[in-house]
Order: sequence, then C-alpha cells, then structure tokens
Amino acid sequence: MEKLIEILEEIEDGVDYENCTTLIDDGILDSLAIISLVAEVEEEFDVQIPTVEIVPENFNSAKAIWNLIVRLQEEG
Repeated sequence: MEKLIEILEEIEDGVDYENCTTLIDDGILDSLAIISLVAEVEEEFDVQIPTVEIVPENFNSAKAIWNLIVRLQEEG
C-alpha cells in the first residue's frame, strides 16, 4: 500500500490518502488523474484494470484502490 500512496502523491500531492474516503466524490481526483492512476497502477502492480472496474466505489479511497489491486492480482 505504501507504493500506492507514493503514486497517488505524485498525481495529487497534499492529500491525506490514509484517511480520505471521498477522492472522487470531492473532486480530488478528476478523470485525467484517474487515467494516470490506472496506468501507473497497472504498470507497478502488474494488473489490468477492466473498464467496468473504473467506478467511484473503487477509487474513492486509497484503501478501495488497494482492495481492487489485491482482488485483481488474486484473480490474475
């Protein structure tokens, strides 16, 4: 999860990713940030994020993103 936080901080610095649960709802991450995040996560964690998984529920918090990564790795 530490590497995920680093990726998020590169995309949008100054956010409390450990505790924030409204990254999408509050507009902290916009569509361009999500595209960058998906590309970085796919490369770093060797997963493919299907388009159907790119929904607010999976990207509203670092924990939700991490859970998505773990699930995709397990399904992998």
